[in-house]
Formats: sequence, C-alpha cells, structure tokens
Amino acid sequence: MKIKNIVSLSIICFTFGNLSAQNPWPKETNTAQPWTRWWWMGSAVDEKGLDKQLTTLSKAGFGGVEIVPIYGAKGFENRYLNYLSPEWMKMLQFTTTKAKSLNMGVDMAVGTGWPIGGPQVSEQDAATKMIIQTYTIQPNEKFSEKIVLKDEKQKNVKAAKLDIVTAYNEKNEAVVITDKISGDGTLNWKPTSGTWMVYAVFIGKTLQKVKRAAPGGDGYTLDHFSPNATKDYLKTFDKAFGNSNYGIRSFFNDSYEVYNADWTADFKEEFKKRRGYDLSPYIKYLVSDEEGEIAGRVKSDYRETMSELILHHFTENFTNWAHYKNSKNTNQAHGSPGNLLDLYAAVDIPESETFGSTKFDIQGLKRNVEDINTKEVPDINMLKFASSAANITGKPLISNESFTWLTEHFKTSWSQVKPEAEQIFLSGINHIFYHGTTYTPADVQFPGWLFYASTNFVPENSLWPNIKGLNSYIERTQSVLQSGKSDNEILMYWPVYDQWASPKGKDMAFKIHNIEKWLHPTAFYENLEKLGKSGYSLDIISDKMIDEAKLDHQNIQVSKEGGSYQVLVVPQLNFLPESTLRNILRLAENGASIIFQSEPRDIPGNFEVEKRRNEFHALWNKIQFSQNGNIKSATFGKGKILLTSDVSKGLEYLKIEREKLTDTGLKFVRRQFDGGKFYYIVNHTSKEINQSIPLNYSGKQIALMNPENGDFGVTTAQNNSVKIQLKSGESIIVKVSENADNLIPKWKYIEKTDVPIVLNQPWNLTFKEGGPELPKSRILKKLEPWTNFSDDALTQSFSGTGVYTTTLDLKNKKTDDYQLKFDKLYESAKVIVNGQDAGMVWSLPFEINIGKYLKKGKNTIQIEVCNLMANRIRYMDQNKIQWRNYHEINFVNIDYKPFDASSWKVQPSGLDGEIQLIPLHYSK
Repeated sequence: MKIKNIVSLSIICFTFGNLSAQNPWPKETNTAQPWTRWWWMGSAVDEKGLDKQLTTLSKAGFGGVEIVPIYGAKGFENRYLNYLSPEWMKMLQFTTTKAKSLNMGVDMAVGTGWPIGGPQVSEQDAATKMIIQTYTIQPNEKFSEKIVLKDEKQKNVKAAKLDIVTAYNEKNEAVVITDKISGDGTLNWKPTSGTWMVYAVFIGKTLQKVKRAAPGGDGYTLDHFSPNATKDYLKTFDKAFGNSNYGIRSFFNDSYEVYNADWTADFKEEFKKRRGYDLSPYIKYLVSDEEGEIAGRVKSDYRETMSELILHHFTENFTNWAHYKNSKNTNQAHGSPGNLLDLYAAVDIPESETFGSTKFDIQGLKRNVEDINTKEVPDINMLKFASSAANITGKPLISNESFTWLTEHFKTSWSQVKPEAEQIFLSGINHIFYHGTTYTPADVQFPGWLFYASTNFVPENSLWPNIKGLNSYIERTQSVLQSGKSDNEILMYWPVYDQWASPKGKDMAFKIHNIEKWLHPTAFYENLEKLGKSGYSLDIISDKMIDEAKLDHQNIQVSKEGGSYQVLVVPQLNFLPESTLRNILRLAENGASIIFQSEPRDIPGNFEVEKRRNEFHALWNKIQFSQNGNIKSATFGKGKILLTSDVSKGLEYLKIEREKLTDTGLKFVRRQFDGGKFYYIVNHTSKEINQSIPLNYSGKQIALMNPENGDFGVTTAQNNSVKIQLKSGESIIVKVSENADNLIPKWKYIEKTDVPIVLNQPWNLTFKEGGPELPKSRILKKLEPWTNFSDDALTQSFSGTGVYTTTLDLKNKKTDDYQLKFDKLYESAKVIVNGQDAGMVWSLPFEINIGKYLKKGKNTIQIEVCNLMANRIRYMDQNKIQWRNYHEINFVNIDYKPFDASSWKVQPSGLDGEIQLIPLHYSK
C-alpha cells in the first residue's frame, strides 16, 4: 500500500470530514480518534501539568481521555488531592474546560481504582455474601448448640444476621425452621424421628475493599444486587457535582471484580417474587456439592435472579443517574454474574476489554514468547458480546479497554498494536480506549509516572514521535465504523441457561479471564467460530432481546435504531425457556426464518416444572417438520423453521449468502449507511492478496479508501468483484455507493515494478533526542542497528531517535512512483526526502511511497528512527537508578512479579538489512 507524505496526510485528516464530492471519508469527530485511559496517580495533578499533557495528547491525535484516579507515587503525598474534594473538582473543571478548547472529550470513572466502591459505601451497602453453617441433630437428642454466626471476621459486622434455617432428614424432606430460632440463637424445634441436617444461611459481608484506590477513594466495594446501594453510592457524586456534570461526556464503571458476593439482604424475597417459589426449602441444593437435577434447577433460578438484580438494581440505576446528569454512561459488564448481553445493552456505551497478545500470521510481526502472556489471548467472539448488544439495540458507540499487557513493559511497538486494534474492529467495536496513559507532573524525569499493567502510551515513550501514525489509522477506521449501523445478517442465540443450569458451584461470573470454561467448550462458540470464518456476519442475542423483537419486512429487529437480521440461529443446547420458545414461534409466525441446530431437551428452572415442560412440548409440537435431505423444514405462519445439525447448510437452504471474500483468508466487518455499505477488510495472512474478491453488495460506484494514509479512489467492479492489492498486514476500506460521484479520482493499482535500487552506499548516523545521553555520531559503510556498536556504551542504553542520512543520485524518473522498502526497522521512522517530510513508517509492511519528493540527480534521504524504551530502562535498573516508587502494588512485570530489567538483552535499535527504492508503475 502507498503511504503519502505527512503533509498530505495531515491535510486529509483535517478535511476528510468535509463531505465534498471529491472525498468519500465520513465526517471527522473526536469520537473517531482514539481515547485513552488517563490514570491520575494520587490525583497529584495541577493546572500546569494538565494543560501540558492534554495539549500533547491532542497534538498526537487523541480525541479524549478517561480519568481514573489510582494510588500515588511515594514522596509526592503533599500534592495528593482527595477524590471529589473541592480541590479535586476544581482540577476536573480545569480539565474539561481545557479539553473542550482542544476539541477533546472527557470521561471519568465513578470511583477510584476498581471495582466500584469507596468511603461512602456503608456496611449495609457493602458487597454481601451468604455464610453457611451446618448442624446435625440426632434422634431424641436435645440440641443445645446456639445457631449463631461463628465467622470471626464478621463479629463486628452489624449487618450480619441469620437469614434462612432449613432442616433436612435422611429422605431429603425439608422443614423451614427460620422462625424457630430465638434472638440468642436457641433452636426451638425438635424433630420427631430420624437424623436431621440443619443448614443455616447468614447474611455476611465480603469485606472487600476497593483495589488500587486513590486518596479519598478507599472503602468497601458496592453491593450490586441491593435496591438501594447504588442510589446511596451516587449521592456522593450528586453532592460533589451539584446540578452540573462538569463537562463529563460519559461516566465509566470498570469490570465487575467483586469476589464472593453471592447474596444480598433481601435476596430470598426477590427470589420468590421473580421465580415464583420460596428458596428456603431448597437451600441445601444451592450450597452443597450435590449435582443432581434439582440442584441444577435451583442453581439456574438462583443465577437468573442474580442476573436480574444486577441489571435492575445496579446497571439501570447507573444509567438513569448518568442521564439525570445529562451525560452518558459506559460499563464493562464482563465478569458479572449476569447475562452479559442484557447488561451491556442497558448502558449508553458498552465496553469490552482485551488482555494479552494474539498470534497473527503477518510477515515480520514480532512476538517474542518471553515478552508475552501466553496464558491469555484476546478472543474476537468474547468481544462480540459488547458489540452485539450495541448493534441489536442501536447503540452507536462500542468501546474497548485495549492493549492491557500486550507485551512486557517497554517492549511494545506500534506495529504490534495495529493488528490487535484491527481484531477489535473486526469484532464490531468502534471506539478504542488505550490502556493507557499516566499523568506525570512537569518536574518528574524519565520515564515519568507509569501504571503497572499497561502498554505505555505516554509522551515519555521514545516511540511517541510516531504515535500520530497509529492514531491517524485508528481515526480513519473508526470514522467508517461509527458511520451508519452494523450490517450483520445472523442472530445467534446465547444459551445462557445451559451455563446457569450447571449443578457445579454457586454464583457464576462470566469473565474474560475464564472463557476456556464457560465459552470455548460450547456448540454456541463452535458456531460463532465456524460461521465467522466462512464469511457470515452475526450478532449474539439474549432471551430478553428475543422477547422485545419484532418483524421488519420479514427481518428480525429489536430496536428501530438497531440492526435488521435475516435469520435467528438457535445452536445446539439443552435448556430453553418455554417463554423464549413462544417468542421465537411468534417471530416465525410473523415471517421470520429460524434455524434450530437441535431439538431443545428441556426447560430450565424449578418452578412448576411439569406444567412448564408440557407447555414447552405443546409449543414444539406445533412445528410440523418435513424432511428435505439432511434438513427438516416447516412453514410456520408467514415464516420458516429449520432443524439441522449443520447450520451452514440451513443458511444455504434459506439462501442467506456468506461473503466469499473470506475464502482468501481475508477478514472483514461491514457497515450500512444511507445509500450504500462500507467493507473494512484486513489481511492478517502471511501472503499478499492481489486479486479480485467477490462482494455480496453491489452499487453504482466502488471507492477504495486506505485507512493508513487517507488515500482514496474509485474503481470498477466486474461480476460483483473488486480488485484489491493487500500485502500481509495491510487493510483497505471498500465503499459501495448507490450514487456515483464523478469527481472522485481513479484508484491507483500497481501494475508492475522495475528492478529495485539498493541503497547500499555509506550512511551517516547521528542522534537527535533521547537518553540517558546521546551516543556519538558515526559514518556507516553499511546499514546496521546502532546497538551493534559495542565500542560506545551509550548505544546499548540509548532510547530515543537516531537519524540515518544518505544521498542518492537518481539518473532519471521514468516511473509513476518510488517505494522505499525497509528490510528491518526497529521500531518506527519518519522519512524526510530533500528536506520535505515524506511520512511515517510504523506498521508492517515497512514501506513508504516517496516518488513525489524525489528529483532527477542528487537526493538526500533522512530516516529518523525511534526505538523502544527498553534499553534505557535496562540501563537504569543496572545502575540502580530509582524510577519506580509507588504505593500499593508499585510496579510488576507481565508475570506479576517485581519488575527488574537489569538482566534483559539489549533490544536491537535502528535500521538493519537492505533498504530498497522500488520503481512503481500504475495501471492506466
């Protein structure tokens, strides 16, 4: 692909928002730019530092920040500001005012550290758990033991109290004896015969405190299931904010990481109201290790109740409060013991999260095993829970906490970030937040203040001079992915009751860190993987969404603002509520197409099982299937229902087409806008794709748009196919429009290349910025990294910018363009030709088009290379120069052990191998 000069690039960035006839890019907004999680360490911020860092972020192409106060740096305690104090609110107001002047947005967390909580959380509102004690009563025995809470940790907890007491005999017959316990714990009940086991359930507190809290933010974590706890918690913000939202775009809540919170004070009343029966006689099945049918049914009801409580008592209250403040809210639902789809859908901006590193087949992509977390790999289908909820319900923005622990500290290059960002985009997410950036006071030296679990998107990073290349790429891509709405054809039902009905365990949290347990081993996941790779686009739907769905021209639609889908697929499952089956048949009757991969085995839950089971079978028997080869089909009202183990065959039968471009190995995501569709296409294969690819959608005009440099041009389609040229690691946007614009220029395809000119002449190497000191300049007979020169110790410890300069005598310019191709680049570069800024090289393949800057005769080529921070950090640790000195966790490595870079190998830095100048000829 062609990378134009940086001057042209900046003009395109400024003008692609103007919907002129010549420019097919969507309108520019600050939400299209990447945002970053902005940690305020100790909230030790001041106006000078805030002004400096916001200005720096804006110049680098960031569209906004998300403020999260955390623990502070030692030695700066006198600068700490207490969270939500008048002084803190003054700094917040300065931040939002300054950001607005820079056309940036500001979000903030509703708490410090994580999970949500703080000093305003009373013992009553704190995260709650059930504490089980068991007693045995023998026949004719006088039971004298007091049924009182024995847990020493709870002895000072005033909210701790007895909630349920149930006795079971050897036949598992239950007697609820809660009212037989006097105030001092005396049991006023005696069985007539047999041995009885007594289960006593106490309401206790987890006593978990906020993790990584900032000054003024320490305290208990919140009870998400209480009807009042969230409302009580947010009153502190009402007091601090008054009638203003202080310019906050969205209030953010981090992922649910509350441990052992499996109860709330009025749980048994809520359970009876929602499930239709008293839980007390079944408490044994909930808390014991029994794995029979009753245990599975009771636990399913318990988990469903937990899901409803966190949805209605926390998430919806949080959303309503944010709207009352004339703001939006952002929530990470993952990790919650609830239906993730419904929790994501209940907020304005659903946010997912990626953690770790993905293995891509991209040629030359660095992925050293010693520098990555091999236990966790981002999963595109996990990300789809957030994007599906947004797509179905019509939320325009889907965000993602991105690049957490992508590699070991100081070893992440922008070329490694790009494919991870692309995978996030391919999941349907369109609003990336970097994880992240730490506020650093102006008087703190290199490497500044740093957060322990991040990719360091900080101005002190030696790669910072070229971050605008990455940010511009993300901005252009997100401008497309935030346009119109998603264009997926399949709804895939998530059989959450198969998870909830497991007789193992008790509460069930759906975490990104344990998807190998609840997601990967399912037919549901297998279908997501298979259909996605074969070229189908899909979203995941919940029971609640199916209940709200209607038909729109025989397509299924949950919200007018959301997507419209051709088919609902119900994957192989065991449990399906009769209410959901009834809703599915309602959709079919009105014209929907449905595919069942298998006949559901049963209904979940323990309420009136036989009655509901009979209702379920009666509903299922309404479907009169007939055999069509390997597929059973039935006309149902205006719609059609299929039963087939092969979902792909069912989709073919219904004539629902896949995008065959995936047969080449390409990946894509599709958006529809008024008058056409966008295809965002990525080549993560190891090969170059230079061919025509088929598209299901055809229009009057096709424009190709390069998100890396902003280039665009129209091309022609033949038989609904469009020619693309993508090298390994590249991407392209295809815009198919119903209306033709004759003012858009023609796309330039490379028709052929001439013999490359190898730049094997001498080079000058100098250093312009970085540290600990600048190495000495030298003349190179051949290109090589500056870390090869062991005669100068500074070359081993230097992190910053090295400048390679040479001259080239070009005898003629009888070609359309010239491509400068790098063999090895550590890690990114700015190219200057004859004194003119030609652009940045920061992603694979490492190449840039510079023909417009070359002239016949003598040319000067200057390459400013930025390397990783790693070598300088290694030097500092070897020389015991203190730079990490924080409260709380301080600073750890990727394995969560104390960080020490002193034994690291020197990271190669600069240029290596050949640099070629390749003459290009474009097709006419």
